[in-house]
Amino acid sequence: MARTDRYHGPDDLPRQVPLFPLRGAILLPRATLPLNVFEPRYLQMVDDVLSGKRLIGIIQPDEPVEPANTIIESPKGNDSPLKTIGCAGRITGFQELEDGRVMVTLTGIARFRLVNEQISGRPYRTAEVDWSEFSGDFSAGLGEENVDRKALLRVLRRYLDAKRLEAEWPIIEKSSSEFLVNALAVMSPYGAEEKQALLEAPSLKARAEVLVALAEMEMAAGSTGGSMIQ
Repeated sequence: MARTDRYHGPDDLPRQVPLFPLRGAILLPRATLPLNVFEPRYLQMVDDVLSGKRLIGIIQPDEPVEPANTIIESPKGNDSPLKTIGCAGRITGFQELEDGRVMVTLTGIARFRLVNEQISGRPYRTAEVDWSEFSGDFSAGLGEENVDRKALLRVLRRYLDAKRLEAEWPIIEKSSSEFLVNALAVMSPYGAEEKQALLEAPSLKARAEVLVALAEMEMAAGSTGGSMIQ
């Protein structure tokens, strides 16, 4: 059984999680997010969670829209406002580098709603969260039959062609619809608000439709990215 398959519902997750606020980054169930950790506060977080439940909550700062392709960064202070919805992931990959950095891979478990932040005495932020709104996140493949996979792949092919990008199509075509949609959402080059819209989409079908709409708008505008949702 995969390490992330141990979580069957909200009761399998703690009510309090450490937070890693990252502008322009989201995580989704069963998708992966690589992190290059170098700030002392987050190196401390990684040390702490590795000796515990290995869970980190990825959440975006609630700040003005940043243009796409802005370097992903975390706010310097611990008091900047945060979005209300994030997603927790389990550390499933870990590598220490000689320069002191740590490379971490998070695999998404479930989304959460931020309830309130907790004073922990640690240099990073922690919060009480509520998982109940996203109980469907624990069911792998939920809603796949409703995704218009052909439309998604058609637009993806056009988008990659327009950007002159290559893709491993045999791998893409063998991927489950859930993995394809969530991985594309996590890796997409869009701005913070588009990313949040993808995160908060109520179903896999809705998330796929947002992906298609964003790609079509960008191609129609001849854009190289940037925020389209105001």
